[in-house]
Amino acid sequence: MELTVSTNHPNNNFLSPRWNSNPIRQTINKSLHFSQPIQKKLRRRISNLAAANNTGYRTGSNSKSDKINNNTLATTRTSSLETETETVAMAAGNGKPRSAGNGNTALEQLDFERGVCIPFRKYSPQTVRDKVLESRGAILSLIGRGVEIVWKLGLYWSTLVYDYFVGRDEEVVPFRASQLRNLLCDLGPSFIKAGQVLANRPDIIREDYMNELCILQDDVPPFPDQVAFNIIEEELGQPLEAVFSKISSQTIAAASLGQVYRATLRASGEDVAIKVQRPEIEPIIYRDLFLFRTLASFLNGISLQKLGCNAELIVDEFGEKLLEELDYTLEARNIEDFLENFKDDPTVKIPGVYRQLSGSHVLVMEWIDGIRCTDPQAIKEAGIDIDGFLTVGVSAALRQLLEFGLFHGDPHPGNVFALRDGRIAYVDFGNVAVLSQQNKQILIDAVVHAVNEDYAEMANDFTRLGFLASGTDVSPIIPALEAIWQNSLEKGLADFNFRSVTGKFNQLVYNYPIRIPERFSLVIRSLLTQEGICLTLEPDFKFLEVAYPYVAKRLLTDPNPALRERLIQVLFKDGVFQWKRLENLIVLAKENVAKMSSNPALRGESRQRSKQWRIERKLDLTDTIKDGARLFLLDAGIRRQLLLALTEDSKLHIQELIDVYRLLEDQIDIPSVALEVAQDLPSVARDVMLSWSASVLSDR
Repeated sequence: MELTVSTNHPNNNFLSPRWNSNPIRQTINKSLHFSQPIQKKLRRRISNLAAANNTGYRTGSNSKSDKINNNTLATTRTSSLETETETVAMAAGNGKPRSAGNGNTALEQLDFERGVCIPFRKYSPQTVRDKVLESRGAILSLIGRGVEIVWKLGLYWSTLVYDYFVGRDEEVVPFRASQLRNLLCDLGPSFIKAGQVLANRPDIIREDYMNELCILQDDVPPFPDQVAFNIIEEELGQPLEAVFSKISSQTIAAASLGQVYRATLRASGEDVAIKVQRPEIEPIIYRDLFLFRTLASFLNGISLQKLGCNAELIVDEFGEKLLEELDYTLEARNIEDFLENFKDDPTVKIPGVYRQLSGSHVLVMEWIDGIRCTDPQAIKEAGIDIDGFLTVGVSAALRQLLEFGLFHGDPHPGNVFALRDGRIAYVDFGNVAVLSQQNKQILIDAVVHAVNEDYAEMANDFTRLGFLASGTDVSPIIPALEAIWQNSLEKGLADFNFRSVTGKFNQLVYNYPIRIPERFSLVIRSLLTQEGICLTLEPDFKFLEVAYPYVAKRLLTDPNPALRERLIQVLFKDGVFQWKRLENLIVLAKENVAKMSSNPALRGESRQRSKQWRIERKLDLTDTIKDGARLFLLDAGIRRQLLLALTEDSKLHIQELIDVYRLLEDQIDIPSVALEVAQDLPSVARDVMLSWSASVLSDR
């Protein structure tokens, strides 16, 4: 469950009297609101969390609807929220993290950067410490493990030092990188996972080491099959034969924390995927996290100098995400959230989850019978339109990132499939990331600033997103950002690719005190991986040729006030209205609608299923026109700028208006739009009168 930060929310009285009676909570109430996707799911999620955690949460009795508004959240137990919500309270204060003890300071900083409050947190430094030091035997195991880690890493470090002193440190990089990968595999699942994270952290290690560690994404040894079958039986409480009529004798896929088998349900004959967690992995993870954090405490000085943050913060970020992945009940909820998000999208397939057969160590999901995206020949032989499939994939990725704020954090080729009807299917939802409404808006700000070539504001966006510590002087970074972006723009849209830009960005973050927050390292990895899939299937594919039309459509059609504000920023540069930019946005948005509505996934049998889905055939600008008319009447500044745009250079720009109309005449039902605008006139007239009254009173 996520609470997103808002500095100006009109309805703050949504929590129980017990919550509101607390002075800290009274401050928090002024700065919180529920994001839209969370409002839809909150009642179900609270019930699930209450059952799983036995925390005594209960839903309100004054609403019969599944939708929750800010007045219907019932009494909650607040003691479990004390520490986690401290950081939100500071939003109404001086903006600096409130310390609640050394152990939780880093977590509070993370929450503040994300703009979220997490009521139930599996990870905290104190929890890890308590679990690791709970018995004398555990302490002895910890000491032994610490000696093993220090010995092996120390030997590796000594070889790097030797290479440096003999002057061969650069020539042996490929060998040392391979050696590091093998060492991490040898040290176990915690280190394998750490290696996978480092493979996306150019702020911490060099790019050549990153490339070698990327192999860890796919090359992970499985554990014995019989051990896996025993875990399944223990979780189900009955023999395998009682539930499954057949099960694969060997693993289908292996990852750092678990592995997957294919089976058939005896009751229904449906094929399912069974994900099984590695045995006894949780104590190992907790023990290693304790050692990681202990080591990090000695590296805080170096980390502050190089990354602008404590090393403990990086460990806490890693530990929190790692323990989330260990909880298969959380992954089941992630799947349900993705199903909810894409329920109206006929081009995306999310597997169902069998809750009654799943638990904290075993997850049973619908089997996806698709073609791996690493096999372009098989996709072509199946008759799948590759361009249409790639358009679907890019649009689905951008919706996750910019619309839902909940995105798949590990979309490597083994987790993405092409279905024979042209749809895209995702599997493995253990590694997902959440972007708050605040973070999404800042990302869109960054896009707008890039379009307007406002590099100083782009650098400030980095600070707002947590890449730079608050108060950092961004002036040295501005020229580097400008050089990266200008170099990319000179190549043009046709030659633009994320990997080349990311390569330059990696050099930037390695040379400046920039830290990449975990959620954004997942964003970068997600975009790079999906661009790689696109280029594997179609070497001439241009990611931005699909991404730009999607963003253009969102800017033109999304009624979100924040996006309306960004649209105005795009259309006005230095106070001058950009007619050509408006025309380009309309052309790109129409292109997105045309590609999506003509996608092969909507034909044949899928067309019959799509009757219940929302399919856009035209660019719907009704709300945009209504909002534009309202803004023109109410905002004197916008009205003045638009009138100047129509009379710029001492001439009427009628031709520009005609060009815009011609682009839209096949998209807009003018009588219908006129009727809706007319129906909105009383509300607009009231707002105009209120605005006029306010201006008269202010003059007096």
